[in-house]
Amino acid sequence: MNTFKLVNNDRMKLLKKLKNNSVQLIITSPPYNIWKSYEKKKPFKLYLKEQEETLLECFRVLKKTGSLCWQVGSYFEKSELYPLDIFVYEICKKIGFKLRNRIIWHFNHGLHGTKRLSGRYEVMCWFTKSDNYTFNLDDIRVPSKYPGKTNYKPGKNYGKLSGNPLGKNPSDYWEIMVKEWELAFWEIPNVKANHPEKTLHPCQFPIELVERCVFAFTNEKDVVLDPFSGVGSSMLAAVKNNRVGVGCELDKKYIQIAYEKIQLLEDGDLPYRELGKKVSEAKGKVAKVPKEFKAYKLFG
Repeated sequence: MNTFKLVNNDRMKLLKKLKNNSVQLIITSPPYNIWKSYEKKKPFKLYLKEQEETLLECFRVLKKTGSLCWQVGSYFEKSELYPLDIFVYEICKKIGFKLRNRIIWHFNHGLHGTKRLSGRYEVMCWFTKSDNYTFNLDDIRVPSKYPGKTNYKPGKNYGKLSGNPLGKNPSDYWEIMVKEWELAFWEIPNVKANHPEKTLHPCQFPIELVERCVFAFTNEKDVVLDPFSGVGSSMLAAVKNNRVGVGCELDKKYIQIAYEKIQLLEDGDLPYRELGKKVSEAKGKVAKVPKEFKAYKLFG
């Protein structure tokens, strides 16, 4: 099997072609039913029904040791917010998935709310198919804040180092940085403006968001599937790390971009934000408070 396969097809058609227990990791960010350019808004009950149909097939094709990472935001109707991860949990629990973590993906940029607080995080639900699942903790450990800490309770381990020499287990509120302990959450910039991975897709998956899941929940040569592939970020993360990437996408222009990115990866020229790169701080003229603002009390 080739290490990369992205087909122009409906997700259900692709899923039904896959064998039972054949995929190690399914990671995706499905449409949120909020009328983005790549989706048609549907009645909410119909949207959830289609999600359930997809998740049922995902459960079938997933290996018993496999994981499902379903990254979602919120749906809005008449300005009321519906947190999609709550609805996804109910569906997945009924199917038989087991929830291991709700992972918070934090980012600093996005639309500014005028009638509610500006949303700056989304949720990735990590489910497994069984209790016997792959979890490569040592591959995703982060530096400990107190590596020299010792056991203080009386007993055979008193005075011995209490931490793991490889680092600590990252929390479910991640910041992918060299010093993750400072904030302890996944702070991965969303793909906007001058992000090196930016394409014409309006809601692009950052490759580094996928990579930690690939390292944690798969081994080399395993199959990683994205049924809502967009421009192929999940498959790029898979292939880049010696896994097999499979997915489907309805928009042919996104498929073309994905294959162009794979070629750039093979040539060693892929624009890519490195896993663990520190989020840069705003500097220069645009980061300074303009004199026009200083009359307001907040900046006085």
